[in-house]
Formats: sequence, C-alpha cells, structure tokens
Amino acid sequence: MNAEKNDLNSLIDMDKKNIFHPATSITDLEKNGPRIVKSAKGIYIEDQDGRQVLDGIAGLWCSNLGHGRPELAQAMANAVENLDYFHTFNGHSNEQQILLANELMKIVPDNLSHVFFGSSGSDANDTLIKIAWQYNISRGKPSKIKVISRWQSYHGTSISTASLTGLKGFHKAFHLPLDFVIHTDIPHYYIHGQDGESEVEFTQRLLDTLSRQIEEEGADNIAAFIGEPIMGAGGVIPPPTGYWAGVQKICNDNDILLILDEVVCGFGRTGTAFGSEHYQVKPDMMATAKGITAGIFPMSAAFISKEVHDVMRQASAEYGGFSHGYTYSGHPVGAAVALKVLEIIEQEKIIENSKSTGAYLHERLHERLANHPHVGEIRGKGLLAAVQLMKDKDKKIPFDVADKVPAAMSSACYQEGLIARPLPSIGALALSPPLITSRHDVDIIVDRMYTALKKL
Repeated sequence: MNAEKNDLNSLIDMDKKNIFHPATSITDLEKNGPRIVKSAKGIYIEDQDGRQVLDGIAGLWCSNLGHGRPELAQAMANAVENLDYFHTFNGHSNEQQILLANELMKIVPDNLSHVFFGSSGSDANDTLIKIAWQYNISRGKPSKIKVISRWQSYHGTSISTASLTGLKGFHKAFHLPLDFVIHTDIPHYYIHGQDGESEVEFTQRLLDTLSRQIEEEGADNIAAFIGEPIMGAGGVIPPPTGYWAGVQKICNDNDILLILDEVVCGFGRTGTAFGSEHYQVKPDMMATAKGITAGIFPMSAAFISKEVHDVMRQASAEYGGFSHGYTYSGHPVGAAVALKVLEIIEQEKIIENSKSTGAYLHERLHERLANHPHVGEIRGKGLLAAVQLMKDKDKKIPFDVADKVPAAMSSACYQEGLIARPLPSIGALALSPPLITSRHDVDIIVDRMYTALKKL
C-alpha cells in the first residue's frame, strides 16, 4: 500500500496499532502518537507537520554525511543490480567485502590485522567477546571469562552487550547484567571528582580501583576490558588525563585484552579517524558501526590484532570453522556503501571538518551557554558534545531524574527547530550533528539551544 495515499491520522493510528517501538514508552506512544519523519536532506529532516528541523544528532550518532546523498543511493543501486546478496560462510566472499576490508586496514590502528563484518554495534561487541573467550581457551586459559566494563558505558542491547552496558535502565526487568561482567568506576571527573582532588589524582584513584578489582577477581579469570574512547550515550564523557594510558598498562600487565568500542567515535566523529587517536591507545580489538555506512545500511566491522588472529588460526586446527557469524556478515550492498562513504570522507576532508568545525562548536557553546545558571559542564571532542544540566551548578547538585529535565529541554529544542538528544541517566543534552556541518550551521544549532534553555 502506498503510504502517500494515507492521511496523517491514518498513519498515526496504524503505527500505534502495529509497531512495538525501541526505547519508547508504550503508554506515552498511545497517548501522544509517533513523530513521523517524512523526508530528510542535508542536515535537516522534515517532520509530519512539514517542519524543517535541524538534525543535531545525525539520526542516532550515525548520519555522518548528512541525508539524501545521491552518490550513496547510486552506490547502493549499482550494488543491488550486480550482487544483491550472498552469504560469507564457509569461505565465501565478494569483491565489495574484499575491497572494503583492504581500505579499512589503511586507516585503523596499525596493530589490527583482520576484520569481521556484521550488522550493528551490538553484534560487533558480541563477536569480540566470543573471540576473546575462544582466544583464551585456545591458549589454555579457559578460566579467563570475565569482562570489565564501566558504569555509565553503552555497548549495545543484546543480552551480553546490555550486560556490558553500565546504564541500569538496560538491566532492570531483564535479569541483567549476566555474571560474566564486572563494572568499574565512571571516569567522569566533573561529577565524581572529590573535593580538593586534582584530575590526575582522580585518574589514579580510578586506576587503583581497577587494579584492586582485578586482584580480587584474579587476573586469570578476566578475559577483557571494554570501553568507549569517549563515552557516548552515557553522557559524552571524555576520559580524565592519563586514563587510557593507565588502563592499557594495567591490561598489558595482567594479560587482559583491551577492546575499544568505537561505534560512536569511529570514522571522524571526534575529529580523528578513531577516538583512540586522541589518547595514544592501541586496542587488541575494536568495534565499529554507525559511521561506516553513514547510517544508510546496517553494518558493523569488528577488528582484531595480529596476535589474536594468530592464536585463532592455530585454534582452527582443533575447532574447525569459527562457529559464529550472521546472515548479513560482509553484505555486498553494505560493503559497497561503506566504500563510497570512505571515498567521500577522504575527498571532502570530512575528518578535518569535524576537527575544525567541532572546535568552533565547543567555542560557541561555551560563549553562549557557559554562564547559564543551570549549565554545569560543556564537554566532548570534535562534532560530539554534551551540555550538562544542573539544578545548582555551583554546588554540583543535579536535577532529580523524576523531573525529566533533559527530555523537557530536548522538546524545547525541537520546538526551536533543533533535535538534541536527552541523556536522562546523567542529566545532559547531547549534540552530534552530521560531519558536513558548517560554522554557519553551528551558529544556528547554538542559537536554537540557547533559546530553548531560556525555558529552564
């Protein structure tokens, strides 16, 4: 049935009748109905009322090249006509997957040697945990099962990755987290630094806690540490000084694999190809998704180091095929889109724009919002930012979660023509506009947020 033949009320009724939405209150949806996005072009979406609204979160951290790019549509169409689908199990491959892997290896950290393709950030992290387990079993260390994550982190919503996620809203009502996960402290100096404690001292306290947890659990029982270079959904939290260098040393000293979740940070979001580049950290494994196809095709890429791959290769003599994979692993259409995305990133200097325009975004946010009585901290890197909302900024007293201030401010931003993402677990608003955003666009974003915050 052609949706254009249906009036708006019919579409709303059909949505409420038939669709179980992700991350949505059923009762709120029944009361208010869905917000229907009709179309999108550049950095704007058109909603059900015909309003042009600036997409300040790039869809869901992923529409990095903006919306409606004809060259991406053409790349997808060409791929469908040539090879619409074939699986990659049992040694099957396709030209697009092969070429994409080759291009990716030119830009990822140089210790990473092989890539496993999937469909989402959740499945990339799932894959890496299973590889970590088989890696340790194959080395004669089957007790290395536990994985350390951080409170306030986000790594997905599958049973295993929701367990890794450190947001309690993803645990309650699901019998989670599973017991293979150990959560450690949130590396957020602004909120969790103690009175009189320097940032360096704060970092050392977190590292001491991590070392103590490893000692208590036993390093022989811990397979990996997983973290986002800059926390995303948990608050857009850059780590304190020296944090990642310290974590890497602790992992190395205890034979623990370091997994970096670059699903949000990867492919230019923070002004570098990957977030790890800001902190001179080299992961043993790395998860990516979102920006790899600029949001227009579900795809993920999970990377492993040569050392890990060497062990997996030796293990194949005992275990045969790696008993893991997805129907759409190495999808030829997704790979074709990703190749075109990488080409555009290079040709249009997208990462350079993220760095320079991102610096301008943070400069303007500080100029316009820093003196607001309820804005505590403005943080992030590149075109990734968060505005921390506080009930009392001087005493660092947050708003009560029940007051739903981030949601209210997100709604206020929308009324001003800006989509900003509420982060209720930490009381902040997030911005992650497409990486094609200009300085003029930044001025519009900041002006609209400034106007919205007047209502707080």
